[in-house]
Amino acid sequence: MPEAAEARIALDLLDRARGVVDPALRSALETLPGALRRIAMYHFGWEDAEGAPTAGSAGKAIRPALVLAAARALGGDPAGAVSAAVAVELAHNFTLLHDDVIDRDPTRRHRPTAWTVFGTADAIIAGDALFSLALRILAEDPHPASAAAAGRLSTCVIELCAGQQADCAFEERGPQEVTLDECVEMATAKTGALLGCACALGALYAGADLERTEAMDGFGREAGLAFQLIDDLIGIWGDPGRTGKPAGADLAAHKKSLPVVAALCSGTPAGEELAALYRTPLTGPDIRRAADAVERAGAREWAQAQAADRMAGAVQQLSRAVPDPAAAEDLLALAEFVTRRNR
Repeated sequence: MPEAAEARIALDLLDRARGVVDPALRSALETLPGALRRIAMYHFGWEDAEGAPTAGSAGKAIRPALVLAAARALGGDPAGAVSAAVAVELAHNFTLLHDDVIDRDPTRRHRPTAWTVFGTADAIIAGDALFSLALRILAEDPHPASAAAAGRLSTCVIELCAGQQADCAFEERGPQEVTLDECVEMATAKTGALLGCACALGALYAGADLERTEAMDGFGREAGLAFQLIDDLIGIWGDPGRTGKPAGADLAAHKKSLPVVAALCSGTPAGEELAALYRTPLTGPDIRRAADAVERAGAREWAQAQAADRMAGAVQQLSRAVPDPAAAEDLLALAEFVTRRNR
């Protein structure tokens, strides 16, 4: 299928997912106690800091769209999987609230992050509430797969937390003390696990057996790692007008992202130059020098090739779960869409 056609399919799927999931998501957030509800509604872009309604963006709805598309691909009714889609989106936003605090990010979705508006403690607590709310939604869902879904989501979040802890621990290690294998394992846990979980929950709600559910999890994990590789490239070379974050923000923070670690482990003069830069504060011209060093070390090209390889692996996993190419079309379109952005 031509890339433009895949993009149109993906955008339509994301719009439809947002249209189906947002009302249920809003209803769930309305059950939170006053202060927590206000922070959550601000984070999702639906209210300003004073609680007045706004027309902000709640995000792309990639993970809810994967839940619904996976259910459909395996012969289930997507309408019956809305609770699972909402739970995954709540869990994802729990991680975003915490990530913004950990990384001290000042903006998300082109507005100040919740912690900068409401304070660090309130942002962390609101994130905790979102994950608890996700589990409550699954616990209250009468669907026969809801208990298994809650267990899988909880296990996924533990893995995700382990990935986040590893990411933070990397910051305490020297520029060339983190191996590429360690970095891939961290990224798989931080990003791939939740996308895999989204696909697996859709499979569970479609009544899929364990083998097909695990294949769907594998599809999401591989696509998630491809997504992370591209996201890491955007963290270095992305357009601030599209990302809502300063150019080179990951380099300024000395993040050991996949392309950075690939460059540091490259054994090239450019990799050595990057290691030296990472031992000093980076601002302005130094950030541009670091980005240039990553590229000269071959890491930008490596990350792009790795993303393509991971997508090929995702397609293989998907074919195990959904042998009919027509039934898999929506999932493939979503995966290709999120891994082609700004490549």
